[in-house]
Amino acid sequence: MGTDKAIDKLDTIVIGWGKGGKTLAGVLARAGEKVAIVEQSAQMYGGTCINIGCVPTKTLIHDAEQVGGGEPDPQRFERAVQRRDDLTAMLRAKNYSMLNDLESTLVITGHASFIDPKTIVVRTEQEELELSAERIIINTGAQPAIPKIEGAQITGRVHDSTSIQHAPLPASLIVVGGGYVGVEFASMFGQFGSKVTVLDRGQRALSKEDADVAAEVQSCLEDANVTILSHAQVNEISQDDSSATVSFEVDGERQQLSAEAVLVALGRTPATDGLNLQAAGVQTGERGEIVVDEFLATNVEGIYALGDVRGGQQFTYVSLDDHRVLANHLLGDGTRSIRDREAVPYTIFCTPPLSRVGLSEDQARAEGRDIKIAVKKAAAVAAMPRPKIVGDPRGIIKFVVDAHSDQILGAALMHVDSQEVINLVAMAIRVKMTATQLKDQIFTHPSSTEAINEVLGELR
Repeated sequence: MGTDKAIDKLDTIVIGWGKGGKTLAGVLARAGEKVAIVEQSAQMYGGTCINIGCVPTKTLIHDAEQVGGGEPDPQRFERAVQRRDDLTAMLRAKNYSMLNDLESTLVITGHASFIDPKTIVVRTEQEELELSAERIIINTGAQPAIPKIEGAQITGRVHDSTSIQHAPLPASLIVVGGGYVGVEFASMFGQFGSKVTVLDRGQRALSKEDADVAAEVQSCLEDANVTILSHAQVNEISQDDSSATVSFEVDGERQQLSAEAVLVALGRTPATDGLNLQAAGVQTGERGEIVVDEFLATNVEGIYALGDVRGGQQFTYVSLDDHRVLANHLLGDGTRSIRDREAVPYTIFCTPPLSRVGLSEDQARAEGRDIKIAVKKAAAVAAMPRPKIVGDPRGIIKFVVDAHSDQILGAALMHVDSQEVINLVAMAIRVKMTATQLKDQIFTHPSSTEAINEVLGELR
């Protein structure tokens, strides 16, 4: 905290340095407000994304792809972790300066909790500060969920998605959970040379994806030395000095599996512990999420919540759009709402990445829609040589289209560059472009985008 900056007469307090909160803090400060932003750890300036989430994990995934399997090489992994750390340190310092350098913004490192709806206490390493403002914005994000499984506490050889990024490269790894986080880490460590087993309690991993898409992901995971066991109900995790053991059941049959490390990847929960929300009267939901309306206001006047802490889609870019909604509500005409969102895409950064937007085939049929499907393996798309050029032609491309209106309802793209191409498809959905119109667009060559021309020609 800069000692030359006063802490009285604040207009806004932002608790947590997530994407939405930090961006909004800068917007409000530049609009003339006196803003304080409170972050409980100096290692988290900039939020989850740049410190322990998107940026560091995708850096490790990129470096794992350069290895592409083989025997585990701890030194290569250490170099990748060092590059990760150098990048996050640079981004963290930049994020700190972006706000601290603003004259009307006060940065405080400490843990915040409510005293009443307008007042918080911040416990720093040196002191306790009491801050008051007419507006308080909660942006504390989410944290890895710890299940009620004996021995699942994060210590020693048992990790969550944060701690495993600085663990020694395991020769063998058990991933508990076959969701998006579990699949990304399984793919990464498999390519770094670890023998990975994923224990998924569902009928199959990635159960929210269509079966043909999920099967393609599983095939690529198998290429990376990853085995997936479905119907696996984990009962206990134990460990000693040399290994960790997971006890589980598959269709009633008890089994055990040992490895050098275990990753518990069973989702994330809103980070509200210690905020003392009761003192402010802020309402929370069943999973601890802060309940907000379409303008991100809580049930308490003057208190708002942005990003993962309010539940819903846990994406950095959704948190960023939360800032746009609230900035419009506070400084603009107040017409923007989270209900305006349409066709929000996402990417799972396995190798190659799987990206999706809109409805899957299963979802569309469950809604009773009359649909047409265009689907093709990436290797079979003659008009898309880029994946072959870069040496990875694996994957699948699938479109779901309304049979009557020709409107694009959704798409699943698993191929090189899919994380970029999906944004084009999402925009096409938002502007109501028909499948025929998208099919007939002119795209550069050689690119991954041009697969759209050929695949949409397969509609049936």
